[in-house]
Amino acid sequence: MQRIASVQQVKALLNEAKDWGTWRWLTEKRRVRAAADAAWADLDEIDKELKPLWAKHPEFRKADKEAYQARMTAEATFDEAERRLSTDLARRGSEEAIEAFLLREKLHRKVRQAVSPAKT
Repeated sequence: MQRIASVQQVKALLNEAKDWGTWRWLTEKRRVRAAADAAWADLDEIDKELKPLWAKHPEFRKADKEAYQARMTAEATFDEAERRLSTDLARRGSEEAIEAFLLREKLHRKVRQAVSPAKT
């Protein structure tokens, strides 16, 4: 499966962001949010293609819920970080977001392998 450029870029940005201070977070949060939103939109497009296949493979429902919950946890952490102006929470949110992206990518790989193992 090809890697999606927007997802790879936002994961790299989030890894970098884990070392940012408060001022940098304040000045860069819009860019991080825009990059994350673009990456999620790209993954959502793949979801549209793959979700019909999940009905045939119910074992993927648990992975889908786990990836979704990871994303919502990261979003909530970032929201709280912004309310508190907390770089510690922003760093944690970065780690959680990276994990959410990884879980979604892993699910996509598993679904593609399950439905067409010869193409991977």
